[in-house]
Amino acid sequence: MRLLATLALLLLSLLTAQPLCAQVTFGASGAESEPFRRQEWRVPSPDTDIAARALLFRPAGAGPFRLAVIAHASTQNVLRRAQMPQPEYRALAAFLVARGFAVLVPERLGHGATGGRYVEDQGGCDEADYARAGRATAEEISLALDYLQKQDFIRKDAAVVIGHSAGGWGALALANADPKQISAITVFAPGRGGHANDEPNKVCAPPTLLAAAAEFGKAARIPVTSLVAANDSYFVPAFSKELADAFRHGGGKDDFRMLPAVGSEGHWMIETEAGVQAASNELARALNLPKPVATRKP
Repeated sequence: MRLLATLALLLLSLLTAQPLCAQVTFGASGAESEPFRRQEWRVPSPDTDIAARALLFRPAGAGPFRLAVIAHASTQNVLRRAQMPQPEYRALAAFLVARGFAVLVPERLGHGATGGRYVEDQGGCDEADYARAGRATAEEISLALDYLQKQDFIRKDAAVVIGHSAGGWGALALANADPKQISAITVFAPGRGGHANDEPNKVCAPPTLLAAAAEFGKAARIPVTSLVAANDSYFVPAFSKELADAFRHGGGKDDFRMLPAVGSEGHWMIETEAGVQAASNELARALNLPKPVATRKP
Protein backbone atom coordinates (compact mmCIF):
# COMPACT_ATOMS: atom_id res chain seq x y z
CA MET A 1 0.00 0.00 0.00
CA ARG A 2 2.84 2.40 0.83
CA LEU A 3 4.40 1.72 -2.58
CA LEU A 4 1.10 2.46 -4.33
CA ALA A 5 0.68 5.68 -2.38
CA THR A 6 4.22 6.75 -3.25
CA LEU A 7 3.66 6.01 -6.94
CA ALA A 8 0.40 7.97 -6.85
CA LEU A 9 2.17 10.98 -5.37
CA LEU A 10 4.92 10.79 -7.99
CA LEU A 11 2.34 10.63 -10.77
CA LEU A 12 0.47 13.62 -9.38
CA SER A 13 3.68 15.64 -9.08
CA LEU A 14 4.52 14.87 -12.73
CA LEU A 15 1.04 15.86 -13.87
CA THR A 16 1.01 19.16 -11.99
CA ALA A 17 4.66 20.20 -12.32
CA GLN A 18 5.53 23.10 -14.62
CA PRO A 19 8.09 22.36 -17.37
CA LEU A 20 11.51 23.42 -16.10
CA CYS A 21 12.53 25.00 -19.37
CA ALA A 22 9.22 26.70 -20.12
CA GLN A 23 9.23 30.45 -20.46
CA VAL A 24 7.13 32.05 -17.71
CA THR A 25 4.66 34.58 -19.09
CA PHE A 26 1.99 36.54 -17.28
CA GLY A 27 -1.29 38.09 -18.34
CA ALA A 28 -4.41 36.89 -20.13
CA SER A 29 -4.08 33.35 -21.49
CA GLY A 30 -7.38 32.98 -23.29
CA ALA A 31 -10.39 34.80 -24.68
CA GLU A 32 -13.14 36.32 -22.57
CA SER A 33 -16.31 34.28 -22.13
CA GLU A 34 -19.51 34.25 -20.11
CA PRO A 35 -20.31 34.82 -17.36
CA PHE A 36 -18.98 38.29 -16.60
CA ARG A 37 -16.15 38.33 -19.14
CA ARG A 38 -14.59 35.28 -17.48
CA GLN A 39 -10.97 34.95 -18.58
CA GLU A 40 -8.01 32.79 -17.64
CA TRP A 41 -4.91 34.65 -16.52
CA ARG A 42 -1.41 33.84 -15.34
CA VAL A 43 -0.03 35.88 -12.45
CA PRO A 44 3.27 35.92 -10.55
CA SER A 45 3.96 33.47 -7.72
CA PRO A 46 6.77 33.25 -5.15
CA ASP A 47 8.41 30.68 -7.45
CA THR A 48 9.86 32.65 -10.36
CA ASP A 49 9.65 29.52 -12.54
CA ILE A 50 5.88 29.16 -12.08
CA ALA A 51 3.04 31.39 -13.19
CA ALA A 52 0.01 30.90 -10.95
CA ARG A 53 -3.26 30.24 -12.72
CA ALA A 54 -6.10 32.63 -12.06
CA LEU A 55 -9.58 33.57 -13.22
CA LEU A 56 -10.58 37.16 -13.87
CA PHE A 57 -14.15 38.48 -14.00
CA ARG A 58 -15.05 42.09 -14.79
CA PRO A 59 -17.88 44.43 -15.70
CA ALA A 60 -18.54 45.73 -19.20
CA GLY A 61 -16.46 48.68 -20.31
CA ALA A 62 -12.84 49.74 -20.20
CA GLY A 63 -12.57 50.63 -16.52
CA PRO A 64 -10.53 51.39 -14.58
CA PHE A 65 -12.25 49.12 -12.07
CA ARG A 66 -11.61 48.61 -8.39
CA LEU A 67 -10.01 45.22 -7.81
CA ALA A 68 -11.29 42.46 -5.55
CA VAL A 69 -9.02 39.48 -4.92
CA ILE A 70 -10.56 36.28 -3.57
CA ALA A 71 -8.14 34.02 -1.65
CA HIS A 72 -9.28 30.40 -1.68
CA ALA A 73 -9.33 27.71 1.02
CA SER A 74 -6.65 25.02 1.28
CA THR A 75 -5.86 21.63 2.84
CA GLN A 76 -2.82 19.95 4.30
CA ASN A 77 -3.69 16.79 2.34
CA VAL A 78 -1.33 16.65 -0.64
CA LEU A 79 -3.62 14.50 -2.79
CA ARG A 80 -6.64 16.75 -2.25
CA ARG A 81 -4.55 19.81 -3.07
CA ALA A 82 -3.23 18.31 -6.28
CA GLN A 83 -6.75 17.36 -7.38
CA MET A 84 -8.30 20.71 -6.45
CA PRO A 85 -10.22 22.30 -9.34
CA GLN A 86 -9.52 25.89 -10.30
CA PRO A 87 -11.11 28.08 -7.59
CA GLU A 88 -13.92 30.17 -9.05
CA TYR A 89 -16.30 31.51 -6.38
CA ARG A 90 -18.69 32.38 -9.18
CA ALA A 91 -21.59 33.62 -7.01
CA LEU A 92 -19.28 35.89 -5.01
CA ALA A 93 -17.62 37.12 -8.22
CA ALA A 94 -21.05 37.93 -9.67
CA PHE A 95 -21.96 39.86 -6.52
CA LEU A 96 -18.79 41.96 -6.80
CA VAL A 97 -18.88 42.49 -10.57
CA ALA A 98 -22.44 43.80 -10.22
CA ARG A 99 -20.99 46.46 -7.91
CA GLY A 100 -18.29 47.57 -10.32
CA PHE A 101 -15.34 45.39 -9.30
CA ALA A 102 -12.96 43.40 -11.43
CA VAL A 103 -12.52 40.13 -9.53
CA LEU A 104 -9.36 38.02 -9.53
CA VAL A 105 -9.36 34.47 -8.14
CA PRO A 106 -5.73 33.27 -8.16
CA GLU A 107 -4.75 29.67 -7.48
CA ARG A 108 -1.83 29.44 -5.08
CA LEU A 109 1.29 27.29 -5.35
CA GLY A 110 0.88 23.61 -4.48
CA HIS A 111 -2.74 23.53 -5.64
CA GLY A 112 -4.37 22.04 -8.72
CA ALA A 113 -3.01 22.87 -12.15
CA THR A 114 -0.65 25.56 -10.82
CA GLY A 115 1.38 22.91 -9.01
CA GLY A 116 4.74 23.64 -7.47
CA ARG A 117 5.85 23.52 -3.86
CA TYR A 118 3.28 24.10 -1.13
CA VAL A 119 4.97 27.14 0.41
CA GLU A 120 2.24 27.77 3.00
CA ASP A 121 2.63 24.41 4.75
CA GLN A 122 1.85 24.85 8.45
CA GLY A 123 3.43 21.62 9.67
CA GLY A 124 1.89 19.18 12.15
CA CYS A 125 0.15 20.05 15.40
CA ASP A 126 3.24 19.73 17.58
CA GLU A 127 5.35 22.05 15.44
CA ALA A 128 2.63 24.11 13.73
CA ASP A 129 3.94 27.46 12.47
CA TYR A 130 0.72 29.26 11.66
CA ALA A 131 2.34 32.69 11.50
CA ARG A 132 4.80 31.59 8.82
CA ALA A 133 2.02 29.84 6.87
CA GLY A 134 -0.14 32.96 6.97
CA ARG A 135 2.68 35.21 5.81
CA ALA A 136 3.42 32.84 2.91
CA THR A 137 -0.24 32.98 1.84
CA ALA A 138 -0.24 36.77 2.21
CA GLU A 139 2.78 37.02 -0.10
CA GLU A 140 0.97 35.03 -2.79
CA ILE A 141 -2.14 37.22 -2.51
CA SER A 142 0.01 40.34 -2.64
CA LEU A 143 1.95 39.27 -5.74
CA ALA A 144 -1.26 38.63 -7.68
CA LEU A 145 -2.86 41.87 -6.48
CA ASP A 146 0.21 43.97 -7.30
CA TYR A 147 0.37 42.54 -10.81
CA LEU A 148 -3.28 43.23 -11.58
CA GLN A 149 -3.06 46.78 -10.25
CA LYS A 150 -0.43 47.46 -12.92
CA GLN A 151 -3.01 46.80 -15.65
CA ASP A 152 -4.60 49.82 -17.34
CA PHE A 153 -8.15 48.65 -16.61
CA ILE A 154 -7.54 48.34 -12.85
CA ARG A 155 -7.42 51.16 -10.33
CA LYS A 156 -4.18 51.48 -8.39
CA ASP A 157 -6.00 52.05 -5.09
CA ALA A 158 -8.94 50.90 -2.97
CA ALA A 159 -8.65 47.17 -3.69
CA VAL A 160 -10.42 44.72 -1.40
CA VAL A 161 -9.33 41.24 -0.35
CA ILE A 162 -11.81 38.52 0.54
CA GLY A 163 -10.32 35.40 2.08
CA HIS A 164 -11.85 32.00 2.78
CA SER A 165 -10.49 29.69 5.49
CA ALA A 166 -6.72 29.37 4.89
CA GLY A 167 -7.06 32.16 2.33
CA GLY A 168 -8.71 34.24 5.04
CA TRP A 169 -5.83 33.45 7.37
CA GLY A 170 -3.43 34.76 4.76
CA ALA A 171 -5.62 37.85 4.36
CA LEU A 172 -5.27 38.52 8.11
CA ALA A 173 -1.50 38.43 7.68
CA LEU A 174 -1.89 40.87 4.77
CA ALA A 175 -3.61 43.44 7.00
CA ASN A 176 -0.19 45.10 7.45
CA ALA A 177 -0.25 46.29 3.81
CA ASP A 178 -0.70 49.87 2.58
CA PRO A 179 -4.28 51.02 3.37
CA LYS A 180 -4.25 53.18 0.21
CA GLN A 181 -3.67 50.09 -1.91
CA ILE A 182 -6.10 47.81 -0.01
CA SER A 183 -9.03 49.57 1.61
CA ALA A 184 -10.71 46.62 3.36
CA ILE A 185 -10.32 42.92 4.11
CA THR A 186 -13.18 40.51 4.72
CA VAL A 187 -12.50 36.96 5.87
CA PHE A 188 -14.84 33.99 6.00
CA ALA A 189 -13.95 31.58 8.83
CA PRO A 190 -10.23 32.41 8.73
CA GLY A 191 -7.78 29.95 10.21
CA ARG A 192 -5.57 26.92 9.77
CA GLY A 193 -5.76 23.45 11.26
CA GLY A 194 -9.54 23.06 11.28
CA HIS A 195 -11.00 19.54 11.15
CA ALA A 196 -7.79 18.22 12.70
CA ASN A 197 -7.42 14.55 11.76
CA ASP A 198 -10.66 15.04 9.75
CA GLU A 199 -12.64 15.48 12.97
CA PRO A 200 -15.37 18.17 12.99
CA ASN A 201 -15.12 20.88 15.67
CA LYS A 202 -11.47 20.07 16.34
CA VAL A 203 -8.66 22.55 15.70
CA CYS A 204 -4.98 21.64 15.62
CA ALA A 205 -2.99 23.53 18.29
CA PRO A 206 -5.54 26.30 19.07
CA PRO A 207 -3.22 28.32 21.37
CA THR A 208 -0.63 28.53 18.58
CA LEU A 209 -3.28 29.79 16.17
CA LEU A 210 -4.50 32.41 18.66
CA ALA A 211 -0.95 33.61 19.30
CA ALA A 212 -0.36 34.00 15.56
CA ALA A 213 -3.60 36.00 15.20
CA ALA A 214 -2.37 38.38 17.92
CA GLU A 215 0.97 38.68 16.09
CA PHE A 216 -0.82 39.64 12.86
CA GLY A 217 -2.85 42.21 14.80
CA LYS A 218 0.30 44.00 16.01
CA ALA A 219 1.24 45.08 12.49
CA ALA A 220 -2.27 45.48 11.06
CA ARG A 221 -3.19 48.74 9.30
CA ILE A 222 -6.24 47.65 7.29
CA PRO A 223 -9.66 47.09 8.92
CA VAL A 224 -10.89 43.50 8.88
CA THR A 225 -14.37 42.01 9.07
CA SER A 226 -14.61 38.34 10.13
CA LEU A 227 -17.70 36.39 9.11
CA VAL A 228 -18.54 32.84 10.16
CA ALA A 229 -21.66 30.73 9.66
CA ALA A 230 -23.46 29.36 12.70
CA ASN A 231 -22.95 25.81 11.41
CA ASP A 232 -19.23 26.02 10.59
CA SER A 233 -17.59 22.85 11.98
CA TYR A 234 -14.04 23.81 10.95
CA PHE A 235 -13.91 26.97 13.07
CA VAL A 236 -17.02 27.22 15.21
CA PRO A 237 -18.29 30.76 15.89
CA ALA A 238 -17.06 30.77 19.50
CA PHE A 239 -13.51 29.96 18.41
CA SER A 240 -13.66 32.32 15.43
CA LYS A 241 -14.60 35.08 17.87
CA GLU A 242 -11.56 34.17 19.98
CA LEU A 243 -9.39 34.58 16.89
CA ALA A 244 -10.94 37.99 16.15
CA ASP A 245 -10.43 39.00 19.79
CA ALA A 246 -6.78 37.91 19.66
CA PHE A 247 -6.25 39.93 16.47
CA ARG A 248 -7.83 42.97 18.16
CA HIS A 249 -5.80 42.52 21.36
CA GLY A 250 -2.69 42.55 19.21
CA GLY A 251 -3.75 45.96 17.91
CA GLY A 252 -5.75 45.21 14.76
CA LYS A 253 -9.33 46.14 13.90
CA ASP A 254 -11.65 43.14 13.40
CA ASP A 255 -15.42 43.45 13.31
CA PHE A 256 -16.66 39.93 14.06
CA ARG A 257 -20.11 38.90 12.78
CA MET A 258 -21.90 35.56 12.95
CA LEU A 259 -24.07 34.61 9.98
CA PRO A 260 -27.03 32.21 9.88
CA ALA A 261 -26.50 28.52 9.20
CA VAL A 262 -26.18 27.79 5.48
CA GLY A 263 -26.49 24.31 3.97
CA SER A 264 -25.14 21.24 5.73
CA GLU A 265 -21.69 22.75 6.39
CA GLY A 266 -21.39 26.50 6.83
CA HIS A 267 -17.64 26.53 6.23
CA TRP A 268 -18.28 26.38 2.49
CA MET A 269 -21.08 28.95 2.43
CA ILE A 270 -19.15 31.55 0.44
CA GLU A 271 -18.77 29.09 -2.44
CA THR A 272 -22.55 28.93 -2.90
CA GLU A 273 -25.27 31.27 -4.13
CA ALA A 274 -27.26 30.79 -0.91
CA GLY A 275 -24.19 31.61 1.15
CA VAL A 276 -23.41 34.79 -0.77
CA GLN A 277 -27.04 35.84 -0.38
CA ALA A 278 -26.87 35.21 3.37
CA ALA A 279 -23.68 37.25 3.62
CA SER A 280 -24.64 40.01 1.18
CA ASN A 281 -25.66 42.65 3.72
CA GLU A 282 -22.53 42.14 5.82
CA LEU A 283 -20.34 42.15 2.72
CA ALA A 284 -21.88 45.40 1.48
CA ARG A 285 -21.40 47.00 4.89
CA ALA A 286 -17.86 45.70 5.44
CA LEU A 287 -16.60 46.71 2.00
CA ASN A 288 -18.67 49.92 1.81
CA LEU A 289 -20.06 48.69 -1.49
CA PRO A 290 -22.17 50.71 -3.90
CA LYS A 291 -25.57 49.43 -5.01
CA PRO A 292 -25.47 46.87 -7.82
CA VAL A 293 -25.72 47.90 -11.44
CA ALA A 294 -27.44 45.88 -14.15
CA THR A 295 -25.27 43.09 -15.51
CA ARG A 296 -25.82 40.19 -17.81
CA LYS A 297 -26.80 37.05 -15.96
CA PRO A 298 -24.57 33.98 -16.25
